[in-house]
Amino acid sequence: MKITLAAWLVLFYPLVAYAYIGPGLGVGTIAVILGVVGSIFLALFAILWYPIKRLFKKQRSKEENKPADRQSEESDSH
Repeated sequence: MKITLAAWLVLFYPLVAYAYIGPGLGVGTIAVILGVVGSIFLALFAILWYPIKRLFKKQRSKEENKPADRQSEESDSH
């Protein structure tokens, strides 16, 4: 009985923590969260952007090569 009473007193007796979370810690936490989210976003962007960029370059080079091929064919036929 004494152990149960002591356990209840220890668990539910309000203790003063003397803890203070200042504005610096809050701003630091927000900065860390934004940094992690930003780095994940940039990593996904980089992973997705370079294959898309390469595809655009291939399409552009094909478009640029087609008129040149036509001009060379026309000059050969004359």
